[in-house]
Amino acid sequence: MMELERLGNIPVSTSLVGSLFPGLEAGNQKARHLEAAGKVIRLKKGLYVVSPQVSRVTLSSELIANHLYTPSYVSMHSALRYYGLIPEAVYTTQSMTLKHSRGFETPVGRFSYKSISREAFPIGLTSINKENYAFLIATPEKALCDLIANSPKVNLRYLKDVETFLEMDIRMELADFKNMDVSIFEQYAHVGKKGKSIETLIKYLRR
Repeated sequence: MMELERLGNIPVSTSLVGSLFPGLEAGNQKARHLEAAGKVIRLKKGLYVVSPQVSRVTLSSELIANHLYTPSYVSMHSALRYYGLIPEAVYTTQSMTLKHSRGFETPVGRFSYKSISREAFPIGLTSINKENYAFLIATPEKALCDLIANSPKVNLRYLKDVETFLEMDIRMELADFKNMDVSIFEQYAHVGKKGKSIETLIKYLRR
């Protein structure tokens, strides 16, 4: 299984799995056979990831999220938790996408995607580079904007609302918020949803 091991934890297509074993069977039959043997994990139709027992590499929910529904990037609670900015564990990997909102249940976890406008999508994105792979994730500022924009009950009209949201609702340290880059909030406020709430956030950061 050296061929599979070389794939690491990067999600791959049925055809790529099949191409590693020329002359054996059709790609989809081979993928099903490998899945039944516990060598690969089926994420969705046509997309697999090598089992960690075979690859000897830990699966990355962020990397899987990027591949499961494209184009997308990890954001909201998932990104804030990744950076260690909120204390609660996050059991669904949350992402933003240019496509329709949707969700996936997979053997390796739950993934949800919220739609975002083409104008707001590229603001505040970063690529995290690991040893053998990289994934797209929101900066802390963008993750916070996306979270506010997609939380129906959140409406930051006053400075006190900002404090309550950060300290009580998501339990972020105000000192961490004070270190954030205001320029990302400013860009988002112009083109993203809930611009007024983001403007209140900016006022709080600048005071």
